[in-house]
Amino acid sequence: MRRATLLAGIVLVPLGWALAGLGMTGHMAGHMIAVALAAPLLAAGLAGTRLDAAARFPRRVTPMAMMPLEAAVVWGWHLPLLRDLADASLLAMLAEQAMFLASGYLLWNAVIHAPQRAAGVGALLLTSMHMTLLGVLIGLAPRALYCGSPAFGLDALADQQLGAVIMLLVGAASYLVGGLALLALILKSPAENPA
Repeated sequence: MRRATLLAGIVLVPLGWALAGLGMTGHMAGHMIAVALAAPLLAAGLAGTRLDAAARFPRRVTPMAMMPLEAAVVWGWHLPLLRDLADASLLAMLAEQAMFLASGYLLWNAVIHAPQRAAGVGALLLTSMHMTLLGVLIGLAPRALYCGSPAFGLDALADQQLGAVIMLLVGAASYLVGGLALLALILKSPAENPA
């Protein structure tokens, strides 16, 4: 099962990177594939291996330490200047997507290994909140925020709005499922249920 999970995560990475160059809609699809789909699959697939960051550095790779790191990466790359740079340069786009994947992996890896599962639930909840806020801000902007070329025959504002919807739907579903799975483990475990 672990091997299949790892393989699924690996297969998703180039798909996300290929989509990332297709306007804001493609960017958001690539972004969500990296942080919300490939990253948790890679974290689960690499658990217990030498690439398991939380197992190697348990005091540094914690949910509440990785959540702000992931937030800084996501919000930083959505600043118009950096977003436009990623649209204009293949190297910048690859750096952006690699940082999305790495920060997403570290967050999910920390959540999987959290000794206090409630910290993992909290980190996923906070991540869901900041992703939702960013998606809403991008989607409700009265004008196009980015200079990149729109895709799929959309104008720049419609492309931006569709990208925001993808961020809201995929991000919300991924972090909700992850948080609920962790919450179910907490409720099943009497050791984490103080009386």
